[in-house]
Amino acid sequence: MFSEATLLLQRLVETPSFSKEENETADILFAYLSAKGFEPARYGNNVVVSNDKKGPFTVLLNTHHDTVKPNGKWEVDPFEGKLTNTMLIGLGSNDAGASVVSMLQTFLDIANEVPYKLILALTAEEEISGQNGIASIIPIIGNIDLSIVGEPTQMNMAIAEKGLVVIDATARGKSGHAARKEGINSIYLALEDIQKLQHYKFIKESPMLGEVNVAVTQIEAGTQHNVVPGQCKFVIDLRTTEAYTNEEAVQELQHVCTSELRPRSLRLQSSGISKTHPIVQEGNKLGMTSYGSPTLSDQALMPFTSIKIGPGDSARSHTPNEFILLSEIEDGIEKYKQLLKALGNYETLG
Repeated sequence: MFSEATLLLQRLVETPSFSKEENETADILFAYLSAKGFEPARYGNNVVVSNDKKGPFTVLLNTHHDTVKPNGKWEVDPFEGKLTNTMLIGLGSNDAGASVVSMLQTFLDIANEVPYKLILALTAEEEISGQNGIASIIPIIGNIDLSIVGEPTQMNMAIAEKGLVVIDATARGKSGHAARKEGINSIYLALEDIQKLQHYKFIKESPMLGEVNVAVTQIEAGTQHNVVPGQCKFVIDLRTTEAYTNEEAVQELQHVCTSELRPRSLRLQSSGISKTHPIVQEGNKLGMTSYGSPTLSDQALMPFTSIKIGPGDSARSHTPNEFILLSEIEDGIEKYKQLLKALGNYETLG
């Protein structure tokens, strides 16, 4: 069981699967499930399989098989899938290949044991929150009572997750000749707003996620040295909590700024699960700690109850020489199995 999962992960790492280019890893996963006697479905580069039971509720295991592109200086080939006695090194091994193989092996082992409907969805485009990833199959897979999202959490429970809004801001002044001190400099107007944003604090805080975070991350203005720019554009990275909807947070910032703020999307909302939910209670029994996650996942696109749990460490994601400890995969499979079996003792997850 464990060695099969490790070898499958090695094969996945050796197969490039950048967002929107995951067709080959989707082929591998589809073929692997088929060889094990299941009948997976393929929707684009998303691979979905179910135990086809009609139980009291439905649980979704979801993680992603796409990766970012290699960043920084790697000491080994990021696609080598270098395997040692203790770890596997390679792009996507930690984020989220370890979750892929741990969830897949868990599904194979207990799909026929649990008394409820269990769905495994290995999806695409998570790294870019793409339209052809989990969002595209939610209308297809039907009602979900609980989703376990596989991301590197060291098999602890991320019971809350910040949302994300990327905002395009535009400060508008008036063009003029720099030598004659003409015009209204839009850069200065933008700087005034940027300083306001730098020191602005939202009043409401989340007990689990803390403050709403605001950061200006890009700025662009001017065409040549002797022209006062009439327009300055900058980008705001806004990380929201359940204390505000994305719409409310953007509106509040607009009241602070004179620049025009245009959100690219409002769909990546903050998400969370009650501390009294059965899976949180069962996780507590296993010694798993709860925390609020500052990083975004496909949870933000799910209109149903979800929790983020997976093997690996988020600090390794998107870094050179990304790796996963083999012991983490083994622990992931074991804890997923214990959690899912424990849920079988409940009549409802409501």
